[in-house]
Amino acid sequence: MIDARRGVLYPQRMPRFHRLPPPPEGEHLVAWFWVPEWDLPPGETSRQHVVAYPALNLVVESSGSIELVGATTAASHRDLTGSGWAVGALLRPAAVAALTDQPAALRDSATDVRAPELLAAVTEAMTDGADRHRERAVACVSRWLADRAGTPGDAALQANAMADLLMTDAEVRTAELAAARLAVSLRTLQRMAHRYVGLPPLAMIRRRRLQEAAQRLRDQPEVDLAALAAELGYADHAHLTGDFRTVLGMAPSGYRRDV
Repeated sequence: MIDARRGVLYPQRMPRFHRLPPPPEGEHLVAWFWVPEWDLPPGETSRQHVVAYPALNLVVESSGSIELVGATTAASHRDLTGSGWAVGALLRPAAVAALTDQPAALRDSATDVRAPELLAAVTEAMTDGADRHRERAVACVSRWLADRAGTPGDAALQANAMADLLMTDAEVRTAELAAARLAVSLRTLQRMAHRYVGLPPLAMIRRRRLQEAAQRLRDQPEVDLAALAAELGYADHAHLTGDFRTVLGMAPSGYRRDV
């Protein structure tokens, strides 16, 4: 299973934040749902830093928008002010195929999704004051995705297996090994990642390793960086530091001080 704790660089700075599993009809479409809710004093800003999973997200927001957010190549942040909420779905490849045929074009960007019926249903669930509002909002998004995607074909299910492998298996450190595990050619793996995620397989592997490294530094701040680099499959400490600087804009030692 994908570790749902990863991706948020400074968990202690988050507002109310929940991760929910998809209901049965959405299990092949969504890895999990993430639902932040915030109510900040006037003039206060909460900056949220994320090193996102190598995947696309569908996000319904209290501002009245729905966005399909592409995979990212660097850490990002968002400034929260006032009060609001969002209902986000970390999409599995089978859902991506129903929403866009060019995920690579959305890399480091987003596009609006016109679905007024979905926006209305999620907004009602999040604001009517009834119990289990988050679960009801998640159910709305799951039903909408299931209706749109239909029954996934073999290609979509194979792409799901690809994403699960690249995002979870710490022993898979090269695209060649991933292709062998999936019993496909390297070229087929590369085409699949481009078609369903918009990133090369190696970029997905490197993002998983970086998330693992960041989580270890949060959970075990005393860990030796050279030992951590070796454990995660980096050639040496310098390569781990290079990955941190490229994606997070800081060295591992700086991140460890911040958290």
